[in-house]
Parts: sequence; structure tokens; C-alpha cells
Amino acid sequence: MAQQKRGFITRMLEGKERSEEYARSTLPTNRWQLFWDIFKGNFGKIVKVNLLMLIFFIPLIAVIVIYSMLVESNGIIYPFGANLGVGYPAVPGQAGLYELLTLQNNFLLYIGVALASVVAAVGLSGGMYVVRNMVWTEGIFVSNDFWRGIKLNYKNALQTALFFCIVLFLSGTLISFADFSIAAGGLSKWQRVWMYISVATSYVLIVLSAMLSLWMIALGVNYKLKFFQMLRNAFLMTIGTLPQTIFFGAIALLPFALFLINSSFMLIITIFIVLLFGFSFTLLVWLDFAQWVFDKYINPKITGAKVGRGIYNKDGTSALTGDDSAASIEYQRAILAHGKSRLVARPIKPIDDSLQVYELPQSFSREDLKRLRESKQNIIDDSEAYAEEHKNDLRYVEYNKQFEERERALQEETDKNGKKKKRRPPKLLGE
Repeated sequence: MAQQKRGFITRMLEGKERSEEYARSTLPTNRWQLFWDIFKGNFGKIVKVNLLMLIFFIPLIAVIVIYSMLVESNGIIYPFGANLGVGYPAVPGQAGLYELLTLQNNFLLYIGVALASVVAAVGLSGGMYVVRNMVWTEGIFVSNDFWRGIKLNYKNALQTALFFCIVLFLSGTLISFADFSIAAGGLSKWQRVWMYISVATSYVLIVLSAMLSLWMIALGVNYKLKFFQMLRNAFLMTIGTLPQTIFFGAIALLPFALFLINSSFMLIITIFIVLLFGFSFTLLVWLDFAQWVFDKYINPKITGAKVGRGIYNKDGTSALTGDDSAASIEYQRAILAHGKSRLVARPIKPIDDSLQVYELPQSFSREDLKRLRESKQNIIDDSEAYAEEHKNDLRYVEYNKQFEERERALQEETDKNGKKKKRRPPKLLGE
């Protein structure tokens, strides 16, 4: 009775949060909930990551600001509105001059962006590693994980940044050159048509390369892939999930899209948002969505890959029998990793006082030994009868079924490997 009272008082003091089922049920049940859970619960860490990334993005921001100032100064210095008044023009015709200056300025912009991206990739590599760990709902130390992410992911981040810069340079230069050629005149009808087609194609390539770059970031921080493998998989992911990629890519870039609003007040608010959590928000939205795609198409096919990190499925049935519960999956994998337990695989009768071992007196005879042996045998028979009665209980059937299916899968995999070499799946990175 005293022990029951102590247990009751403990439950009253500690609350139901000590319950394993309660702790699991408090986890988010989908990626939307996981995003808000991370954003609200780790906002301080999100700000810290954003500030660390911002340090390395300063050169890139400086290039963009200088380019904007250069464009503004060209509008003041050069009389693009000449020949609009009455009488003789003050200066010669300016046909194509604006487009020529734009071509020159864009060329300088692309060179500057490429050079600044070498530094920005440092912040990107650290930031995407920390945010990925948030999406995985792992405990993080922002500073330590940020620098560890730089060591693990800088190469992938740099390759991604330079890939986008090259596509931006080629496509942007082609657009500027086409605009200049059209404005300068002297083109035939078909030449103008081809120029317009090239401009449209270049814009499509820029958008496509941006989506590919987002997927390359997600793939690079999750798997060990070479550049062309990463590019190929990014292309497949983009095409295979095109509507979702466009939607979540737009949401991820929403803080930067606010710059398009022509308002001084909104400009101040947008700068504040970007400086506070803009870069981290972009990575959080995108990597959260990417993890959902990986869990659906890639991770179930990779041995050792964890599916549904941080997600709890309230259905709670076995992961190896078709359930997608992350908690259930982790539990089942832990079971398989430690091997089958004889104490869990079969029913064991609880200890009670219904049967007892005969105690030998200090002076015993053959009859006493016989009664001792019979008491032991009665206990054994009773335990076997209990095991036979409960052997079809659901928990024992499911537990044994897991190992039977695992053994069958291993045997099938062994048979396949004996016939032909399987293609290696991508390796996990930095777990």
C-alpha cells in the first residue's frame, strides 16, 4: 500500500509527461507541424544560424548593392530620354545605349556573384547542416554544428553555387545581348523571333537551375554523392516533383520575394526579416519538404537510412508491416539490431502463488524427493500450458513475424547478390 501511495504521489508530481506514449504523442504528426514546431521552439537557434550565415553572405550582398547603385547612377548620368523634346536633339540618338550599359553591368554582376559565392558557400554549408539536424529533430549546438557542417558540406555547397553562377552568367549574358541586338535594330524578322526565343529559353534555364540548386543542397547535405550524381538526381527530383518543387521553392524564397514590393516601409521590414531569419527560413522550409520526399522515395530503399525523423504516427502499428510511423520504425529497427529475444518471443506466465516448489524438510526421505520433483514438473507443465494458450496473442505474433520477414528479405537479397551485382544506393552523410 505504501508503495502504491508513493507511485501515486510521483505521478501527481511528475505528470503524464513521464509516460513514453505521451512523449511520443507530443511529436508532430506531419511535416507542416514539424516546421512550425521547429520554428517556434528553436527560433533563437534559427536566428543564430541566420546571423552566422549572414557573415559569409556579406560579400554577395555588397555585390548586389553596388550593382543597384551602378544601375541608378546610369539612369542619372545618361540622357536616355533625349530626343523627346521639341527642336534639335541635345545629344545624338541613344538607341541601344541602355541595353549596352545593362550588358556591361550584368557582366560585372555575374563575375562578382561568382567570386562572392566562394565565400557565401562557407556560410551555406554550415547553415544547411544545422537546419538539417533541426529537421531531423536532433540535439544541436549551433556553433559546433555550424563549423562541422562547413567541414562536411563545403565542397557540395561550392559546387552548387558555382553551377548556378555559370548558368546565370551564360543565360543572363544571352538575355542582355538579345535585348541589345533588338534595341539597336538591323535585325530581320526571323532574327528577332530567334532572339525572343533565346530570351525565353534563358529565363527557363535560370528558373530550372535555381530548382536544381535547391535539390542539390538537399541531396548534398543528406547523402554522399559526386557532383554529376548529385546533378542527375537533382534533375530527377525536380521533374518528378515539379508542382511541389515550384510551390515549396516559392514559399522558401518568400522573404526575398518581399523585396519586389515597391514600398519604403516594406523594404525596411523585409531587410529586418532577412537579417533576422531569412536565410534560415529558406533552408528550413526547403529541407523539411525535401526530407518528406526522401522519406517517400529514397530512404526506404537504403539500408540503415531512417525514415520519418521527428514524425509520430498515431496509428502506431508495425513499421515492417506497412506502417509509416517514425517511432514505430525506430523501435522495430532497434529490435532487429539487437536480435530476437527468447523472453519476448514467447509467452511467459507471470509469477503467482498458485504453484510452489515443495520444500524439503531437514530430514527427508525418498517420498519427499518425489514430491519435490513432482512440484517442479507441475510448474513446468503449467508454464507450457500458459505458453500454448497465449502463443497466438497479437504481440507475440507480430514480434516473431518481424524476424521472419527480415530473415526472408535477407535471404532474397543474398540470392539476388549471388546472381548479379546490385547498384549501390547513395550513402548517408554525417549522421
